[in-house]
Amino acid sequence: MFEQRIHQHFIASADLKYQAAEALSTPISLAIEAMWTAVTNGCKVLACGNGGSAADAQHFAAEFVGRYERERPELAALALTTDTSIITAIANDYSFNEIYAKQVRALGQAGDVLLAITTSGNSANILAAIDAAHSRDMTVIALTGKGGGKMNQALQETDIHICVPHDRTARIQEVHLLTIHCICDGVDAMLLGETE
Repeated sequence: MFEQRIHQHFIASADLKYQAAEALSTPISLAIEAMWTAVTNGCKVLACGNGGSAADAQHFAAEFVGRYERERPELAALALTTDTSIITAIANDYSFNEIYAKQVRALGQAGDVLLAITTSGNSANILAAIDAAHSRDMTVIALTGKGGGKMNQALQETDIHICVPHDRTARIQEVHLLTIHCICDGVDAMLLGETE
């Protein structure tokens, strides 16, 4: 009954990935280098997002701390999306817009990287986290779509913007997941050498 509709989802996703490969390979490569530099210098990656992007932040941290596809030493990464006591206390006592910024100011240090994920580029709490990261001399790697939204004004020249060229949230998130896998694979290749 839904076979044709399902087929169209697969085709649309594949088409976007082909288009995005050309547009995003350079910023993804820069993100790999930035994260490799951070973790090999004793620094860490803090990751945040909302909804599906929160799940992506956790997925990323799991791949770094555990492993991606090959055995290697653990890499320092933390998803700021997981501590419900911290998140609810900050949201209740301050505002939801501060749930990540306060964690970045508490945990972030110069040389760390913030992986900021928002499909629209307009999430207020992600924009606040970016400001907090800049106050700590951290590099920001932003994953967005829909033209980047307010993220375009929030980022500095030293930051890296990976903006998926699409307006549909589901398609953007599919490319964000592939991007996360590319970053994990690239960092592993820099640490362990390339494989076939």
